[in-house]
Amino acid sequence: MRAYFVQIKCDLGKSYEVATALADAEIASEIYSTAGGFDLLVKFYLTEEEDVGRFMADKVQTIPGIRDTYTIVTYKAF
Repeated sequence: MRAYFVQIKCDLGKSYEVATALADAEIASEIYSTAGGFDLLVKFYLTEEEDVGRFMADKVQTIPGIRDTYTIVTYKAF
């Protein structure tokens, strides 16, 4: 499994709805509220065979209230 961290920018006033939708979909390992340029920081685990671009396009970016995403690819845990 490979971990991906995704920063999510939500429509104004929609961060709690987006976080709830992610939790209900049971696709995220961890979901955090953040301050700054993005509203949420979400950790996903995907298998080596899964396409992160397709996962983001089909499962994450289709959630209502998401305006923008920034995906961080990880390589090794210490």
